[in-house]
Amino acid sequence: MGSSMDFRPIERASGAFQQSVTINEVRGICRRVFGADARVLSATELGAGMYNNTYRIELEGQERPVILRVAPEPGRQFRSEHQLMRNEYASVPWLAVIAPLMPQVIAADWSHEVIGRDYMVQTLLDGVPAPDRLGDYPRALWPAFFRQMGTIARDVHAVRGPHFGPVAGPAYGTWSEAVIASLEEIATDLDSVGLDAADLRKVAAVAEHERAVLDEITEPRLLSGDLWTVNVMLDGTSLEPEITGVLDMDRTWWGDRPADWTIRMAMAKPDEREAFWESYGLPDRSAAAMWRSRIYEARHLGAIRLERHRLSNTDGVRESYSAMRAVLASLT
Repeated sequence: MGSSMDFRPIERASGAFQQSVTINEVRGICRRVFGADARVLSATELGAGMYNNTYRIELEGQERPVILRVAPEPGRQFRSEHQLMRNEYASVPWLAVIAPLMPQVIAADWSHEVIGRDYMVQTLLDGVPAPDRLGDYPRALWPAFFRQMGTIARDVHAVRGPHFGPVAGPAYGTWSEAVIASLEEIATDLDSVGLDAADLRKVAAVAEHERAVLDEITEPRLLSGDLWTVNVMLDGTSLEPEITGVLDMDRTWWGDRPADWTIRMAMAKPDEREAFWESYGLPDRSAAAMWRSRIYEARHLGAIRLERHRLSNTDGVRESYSAMRAVLASLT
Protein backbone atom coordinates (compact mmCIF):
# COMPACT_ATOMS: atom_id res chain seq x y z
CA MET A 1 0.00 0.00 0.00
CA GLY A 2 2.69 2.48 0.99
CA SER A 3 5.14 2.03 -1.87
CA SER A 4 2.77 2.67 -4.78
CA MET A 5 2.10 6.36 -4.12
CA ASP A 6 3.84 8.77 -6.51
CA PHE A 7 4.90 11.71 -4.31
CA ARG A 8 6.50 14.74 -5.93
CA PRO A 9 7.22 17.57 -3.50
CA ILE A 10 9.19 20.67 -4.49
CA GLU A 11 12.72 20.55 -3.11
CA ARG A 12 13.59 23.64 -1.09
CA ALA A 13 16.35 24.83 1.20
CA SER A 14 15.85 23.96 4.86
CA GLY A 15 15.45 27.65 5.74
CA ALA A 16 12.87 28.41 3.04
CA PHE A 17 9.53 29.82 4.16
CA GLN A 18 7.51 27.11 2.42
CA GLN A 19 8.12 23.60 3.72
CA SER A 20 6.54 20.54 2.12
CA VAL A 21 4.53 18.03 4.11
CA THR A 22 5.67 14.40 4.10
CA ILE A 23 4.26 11.46 2.16
CA ASN A 24 2.77 10.02 5.36
CA GLU A 25 1.15 13.34 6.22
CA VAL A 26 -0.52 13.42 2.78
CA ARG A 27 -1.84 9.89 3.39
CA GLY A 28 -3.06 10.84 6.88
CA ILE A 29 -4.87 13.94 5.60
CA CYS A 30 -6.57 11.95 2.83
CA ARG A 31 -7.68 9.22 5.24
CA ARG A 32 -9.12 11.90 7.53
CA VAL A 33 -11.02 13.55 4.67
CA PHE A 34 -11.99 10.61 2.43
CA GLY A 35 -12.13 7.71 4.90
CA ALA A 36 -9.80 5.10 6.36
CA ASP A 37 -9.66 3.15 3.10
CA ALA A 38 -8.66 6.13 0.95
CA ARG A 39 -5.71 5.28 -1.28
CA VAL A 40 -3.59 8.08 -2.71
CA LEU A 41 -2.18 7.31 -6.15
CA SER A 42 -0.18 10.52 -6.53
CA ALA A 43 0.52 13.84 -4.86
CA THR A 44 2.27 16.50 -6.93
CA GLU A 45 3.20 19.83 -5.38
CA LEU A 46 2.29 22.84 -7.52
CA GLY A 47 4.73 25.72 -7.47
CA ALA A 48 2.68 28.78 -8.43
CA GLY A 49 1.70 29.92 -4.92
CA MET A 50 4.20 31.60 -2.61
CA TYR A 51 2.43 31.14 0.72
CA ASN A 52 0.58 27.85 1.21
CA ASN A 53 1.90 24.50 -0.02
CA THR A 54 -0.45 23.23 -2.74
CA TYR A 55 -0.74 19.65 -4.03
CA ARG A 56 -2.69 17.99 -6.82
CA ILE A 57 -3.93 14.70 -5.37
CA GLU A 58 -5.16 11.68 -7.33
CA LEU A 59 -7.18 9.12 -5.37
CA GLU A 60 -8.12 5.60 -6.35
CA GLY A 61 -11.77 5.41 -7.41
CA GLN A 62 -12.14 9.17 -7.95
CA GLU A 63 -12.48 10.51 -11.49
CA ARG A 64 -11.05 13.95 -10.80
CA PRO A 65 -8.01 14.96 -8.80
CA VAL A 66 -8.48 17.25 -5.80
CA ILE A 67 -6.37 20.10 -4.47
CA LEU A 68 -4.78 20.00 -1.01
CA ARG A 69 -3.58 23.33 0.39
CA VAL A 70 -1.52 23.37 3.58
CA ALA A 71 -0.91 26.58 5.52
CA PRO A 72 2.49 27.49 7.00
CA GLU A 73 3.16 26.37 10.55
CA PRO A 74 1.60 28.88 12.99
CA GLY A 75 5.02 30.02 14.21
CA ARG A 76 6.05 30.99 10.67
CA GLN A 77 3.05 33.24 10.05
CA PHE A 78 3.37 37.01 10.29
CA ARG A 79 0.89 38.99 12.38
CA SER A 80 -0.43 40.69 9.24
CA GLU A 81 -0.92 37.27 7.60
CA HIS A 82 -2.34 35.47 10.61
CA GLN A 83 -4.49 32.43 9.75
CA LEU A 84 -5.08 33.45 6.14
CA MET A 85 -6.57 30.07 5.29
CA ARG A 86 -9.18 30.47 8.03
CA ASN A 87 -9.92 33.93 6.65
CA GLU A 88 -10.47 32.45 3.19
CA TYR A 89 -12.81 29.81 4.60
CA ALA A 90 -14.78 32.49 6.45
CA SER A 91 -15.11 34.49 3.22
CA VAL A 92 -16.75 31.69 1.18
CA PRO A 93 -20.35 32.51 2.23
CA TRP A 94 -19.76 36.14 1.23
CA LEU A 95 -18.37 35.18 -2.19
CA ALA A 96 -21.49 33.43 -3.49
CA VAL A 97 -21.65 36.13 -6.18
CA ILE A 98 -18.68 34.44 -7.91
CA ALA A 99 -19.35 30.88 -6.70
CA PRO A 100 -19.34 29.39 -10.24
CA LEU A 101 -15.73 30.55 -10.64
CA MET A 102 -14.44 29.30 -7.29
CA PRO A 103 -13.23 25.89 -6.11
CA GLN A 104 -15.59 24.17 -3.68
CA VAL A 105 -14.33 23.28 -0.21
CA ILE A 106 -14.47 19.53 0.36
CA ALA A 107 -12.99 19.72 3.87
CA ALA A 108 -11.17 22.16 6.12
CA ASP A 109 -9.32 21.08 9.26
CA TRP A 110 -8.00 23.48 11.90
CA SER A 111 -7.69 20.78 14.62
CA HIS A 112 -3.96 20.06 14.06
CA GLU A 113 -4.65 16.44 14.99
CA VAL A 114 -3.27 14.97 11.74
CA ILE A 115 -0.61 17.63 11.09
CA GLY A 116 0.35 20.73 13.04
CA ARG A 117 -0.86 23.05 10.28
CA ASP A 118 -4.23 24.16 8.92
CA TYR A 119 -5.24 22.54 5.64
CA MET A 120 -8.07 22.60 3.15
CA VAL A 121 -9.09 20.14 0.42
CA GLN A 122 -10.84 21.70 -2.57
CA THR A 123 -12.18 20.71 -5.97
CA LEU A 124 -9.82 21.10 -8.91
CA LEU A 125 -10.71 23.99 -11.19
CA ASP A 126 -10.74 23.48 -14.93
CA GLY A 127 -8.55 25.62 -17.13
CA VAL A 128 -4.98 26.87 -17.35
CA PRO A 129 -3.34 29.45 -15.04
CA ALA A 130 -3.73 32.85 -16.70
CA PRO A 131 0.02 33.66 -16.54
CA ASP A 132 0.63 30.53 -18.67
CA ARG A 133 -2.21 31.15 -21.13
CA LEU A 134 -2.81 34.87 -21.68
CA GLY A 135 0.42 35.31 -23.63
CA ASP A 136 -0.80 32.78 -26.21
CA TYR A 137 -3.32 35.36 -27.43
CA PRO A 138 -2.49 38.43 -29.54
CA ARG A 139 -2.44 41.56 -27.39
CA ALA A 140 -5.44 42.88 -29.31
CA LEU A 141 -7.54 40.28 -27.44
CA TRP A 142 -6.20 41.09 -23.97
CA PRO A 143 -8.75 43.85 -23.25
CA ALA A 144 -11.46 41.15 -23.20
CA PHE A 145 -9.60 39.51 -20.30
CA PHE A 146 -9.38 42.75 -18.33
CA ARG A 147 -13.04 43.56 -18.95
CA GLN A 148 -13.90 40.20 -17.36
CA MET A 149 -11.62 41.05 -14.42
CA GLY A 150 -13.51 44.34 -14.04
CA THR A 151 -16.83 42.50 -13.91
CA ILE A 152 -15.58 40.05 -11.27
CA ALA A 153 -14.14 42.87 -9.14
CA ARG A 154 -17.34 44.91 -9.49
CA ASP A 155 -19.46 41.95 -8.37
CA VAL A 156 -17.23 41.23 -5.35
CA HIS A 157 -17.09 44.90 -4.36
CA ALA A 158 -20.90 45.12 -4.46
CA VAL A 159 -21.11 42.82 -1.41
CA ARG A 160 -21.74 44.80 1.78
CA GLY A 161 -20.30 43.61 5.07
CA PRO A 162 -20.85 43.77 8.83
CA HIS A 163 -17.60 45.45 9.89
CA PHE A 164 -14.25 46.78 8.66
CA GLY A 165 -11.09 44.65 8.62
CA PRO A 166 -10.40 40.99 7.74
CA VAL A 167 -13.49 38.90 7.02
CA ALA A 168 -12.65 36.50 9.88
CA GLY A 169 -11.79 39.43 12.17
CA PRO A 170 -10.62 41.27 14.11
CA ALA A 171 -13.59 43.53 13.40
CA TYR A 172 -13.29 47.32 13.46
CA GLY A 173 -16.09 49.84 13.75
CA THR A 174 -14.45 52.43 11.52
CA TRP A 175 -12.35 52.28 8.36
CA SER A 176 -9.57 54.38 9.89
CA GLU A 177 -9.17 51.90 12.75
CA ALA A 178 -8.86 49.00 10.29
CA VAL A 179 -6.32 50.80 8.07
CA ILE A 180 -4.15 52.04 10.94
CA ALA A 181 -4.19 48.61 12.63
CA SER A 182 -3.11 47.00 9.35
CA LEU A 183 -0.25 49.49 8.88
CA GLU A 184 0.93 48.90 12.45
CA GLU A 185 0.75 45.10 12.09
CA ILE A 186 2.87 45.19 8.94
CA ALA A 187 5.35 47.53 10.67
CA THR A 188 5.61 45.11 13.61
CA ASP A 189 6.24 42.24 11.17
CA LEU A 190 8.99 44.25 9.47
CA ASP A 191 10.55 44.88 12.90
CA SER A 192 10.45 41.14 13.61
CA VAL A 193 12.65 40.35 10.58
CA GLY A 194 15.05 43.22 11.20
CA LEU A 195 13.77 45.61 8.52
CA ASP A 196 13.31 49.33 9.11
CA ALA A 197 9.62 50.18 9.40
CA ALA A 198 9.97 53.87 10.31
CA ASP A 199 8.50 55.00 6.98
CA LEU A 200 5.39 52.85 7.41
CA ARG A 201 4.92 54.19 10.93
CA LYS A 202 5.07 57.74 9.55
CA VAL A 203 2.27 56.81 7.16
CA ALA A 204 0.28 55.39 10.10
CA ALA A 205 0.79 58.67 11.96
CA VAL A 206 -0.48 60.65 8.96
CA ALA A 207 -3.48 58.34 8.72
CA GLU A 208 -4.16 58.84 12.43
CA HIS A 209 -3.97 62.62 12.09
CA GLU A 210 -6.27 62.65 9.05
CA ARG A 211 -8.53 59.79 10.07
CA ALA A 212 -11.63 61.85 9.26
CA VAL A 213 -10.77 61.51 5.55
CA LEU A 214 -10.59 57.73 5.90
CA ASP A 215 -13.83 57.72 7.88
CA GLU A 216 -15.71 59.29 4.99
CA ILE A 217 -15.94 55.58 4.06
CA THR A 218 -18.83 54.32 6.17
CA GLU A 219 -20.00 51.21 4.31
CA PRO A 220 -17.69 48.16 4.37
CA ARG A 221 -17.42 46.44 0.99
CA LEU A 222 -15.87 43.05 0.26
CA LEU A 223 -12.28 43.35 -1.02
CA SER A 224 -10.72 40.30 -2.67
CA GLY A 225 -7.26 41.16 -1.34
CA ASP A 226 -5.20 39.47 -4.06
CA LEU A 227 -7.28 39.10 -7.23
CA TRP A 228 -5.21 39.59 -10.36
CA THR A 229 -3.81 37.55 -13.26
CA VAL A 230 -1.78 35.18 -11.07
CA ASN A 231 -4.92 33.96 -9.26
CA VAL A 232 -7.12 33.42 -12.32
CA MET A 233 -7.70 30.40 -14.57
CA LEU A 234 -8.41 30.65 -18.31
CA ASP A 235 -10.15 28.24 -20.68
CA GLY A 236 -7.47 26.17 -22.41
CA THR A 237 -9.15 26.06 -25.82
CA SER A 238 -11.21 29.27 -26.21
CA LEU A 239 -10.42 31.51 -29.19
CA GLU A 240 -10.23 34.53 -26.90
CA PRO A 241 -9.34 34.83 -23.19
CA GLU A 242 -12.15 33.42 -21.07
CA ILE A 243 -11.88 33.40 -17.28
CA THR A 244 -13.07 30.06 -15.88
CA GLY A 245 -11.79 30.21 -12.31
CA VAL A 246 -10.63 32.40 -9.43
CA LEU A 247 -8.20 31.15 -6.77
CA ASP A 248 -6.75 32.01 -3.37
CA MET A 249 -9.21 34.44 -1.82
CA ASP A 250 -7.36 34.28 1.50
CA ARG A 251 -6.65 37.99 1.94
CA THR A 252 -10.27 39.14 1.78
CA TRP A 253 -11.26 42.04 3.99
CA TRP A 254 -14.00 44.61 4.41
CA GLY A 255 -13.24 48.16 3.46
CA ASP A 256 -13.02 50.86 0.78
CA ARG A 257 -13.09 49.44 -2.75
CA PRO A 258 -10.04 51.41 -4.03
CA ALA A 259 -7.97 49.80 -1.24
CA ASP A 260 -8.17 46.43 -3.00
CA TRP A 261 -5.06 45.00 -4.66
CA THR A 262 -7.12 44.53 -7.83
CA ILE A 263 -7.64 48.28 -8.16
CA ARG A 264 -3.94 48.96 -7.63
CA MET A 265 -3.05 46.52 -10.41
CA ALA A 266 -5.71 47.90 -12.75
CA MET A 267 -4.13 51.35 -12.34
CA ALA A 268 -0.52 50.19 -12.57
CA LYS A 269 0.06 50.70 -16.32
CA PRO A 270 -1.67 52.53 -19.19
CA ASP A 271 -1.98 49.42 -21.34
CA GLU A 272 -4.66 46.82 -22.18
CA ARG A 273 -5.70 46.71 -18.54
CA GLU A 274 -7.49 50.04 -19.01
CA ALA A 275 -10.37 47.93 -20.37
CA PHE A 276 -10.95 46.93 -16.72
CA TRP A 277 -12.72 50.26 -16.14
CA GLU A 278 -15.15 49.69 -19.02
CA SER A 279 -16.94 47.01 -16.99
CA TYR A 280 -15.98 48.04 -13.45
CA GLY A 281 -16.87 51.73 -13.73
CA LEU A 282 -14.60 54.76 -13.57
CA PRO A 283 -12.57 55.38 -10.39
CA ASP A 284 -13.25 58.28 -8.02
CA ARG A 285 -10.72 61.03 -8.77
CA SER A 286 -11.76 63.46 -6.00
CA ALA A 287 -9.03 64.95 -3.81
CA ALA A 288 -10.09 62.89 -0.79
CA ALA A 289 -10.15 59.65 -2.81
CA MET A 290 -6.70 60.35 -4.26
CA TRP A 291 -5.33 61.04 -0.76
CA ARG A 292 -6.79 57.78 0.54
CA SER A 293 -5.30 55.91 -2.42
CA ARG A 294 -1.82 57.04 -1.35
CA ILE A 295 -2.41 55.61 2.14
CA TYR A 296 -3.51 52.34 0.50
CA GLU A 297 -0.41 52.36 -1.71
CA ALA A 298 1.79 52.67 1.38
CA ARG A 299 0.03 49.66 2.90
CA HIS A 300 0.58 47.66 -0.30
CA LEU A 301 4.27 48.65 -0.33
CA GLY A 302 4.69 47.51 3.27
CA ALA A 303 3.15 44.14 2.47
CA ILE A 304 5.25 43.88 -0.70
CA ARG A 305 8.42 44.60 1.33
CA LEU A 306 7.51 41.80 3.71
CA GLU A 307 6.84 39.33 0.90
CA ARG A 308 10.05 40.27 -0.92
CA HIS A 309 11.98 39.65 2.28
CA ARG A 310 10.33 36.25 2.61
CA LEU A 311 11.39 35.45 -0.97
CA SER A 312 14.97 36.70 -0.30
CA ASN A 313 14.55 39.46 -2.92
CA THR A 314 16.95 41.98 -1.41
CA ASP A 315 16.87 44.33 -4.42
CA GLY A 316 13.08 44.39 -4.24
CA VAL A 317 13.19 45.17 -0.52
CA ARG A 318 15.54 48.07 -1.24
CA GLU A 319 13.28 49.41 -3.99
CA SER A 320 10.32 49.45 -1.59
CA TYR A 321 12.02 52.15 0.48
CA SER A 322 12.41 54.59 -2.43
CA ALA A 323 8.81 53.91 -3.51
CA MET A 324 7.62 54.57 0.05
CA ARG A 325 9.61 57.81 0.19
CA ALA A 326 7.71 59.05 -2.85
CA VAL A 327 4.38 58.15 -1.26
CA LEU A 328 5.31 59.87 2.00
CA ALA A 329 6.40 63.00 0.12
CA SER A 330 2.98 63.15 -1.54
CA LEU A 331 1.18 62.75 1.79
CA THR A 332 3.01 65.39 3.82
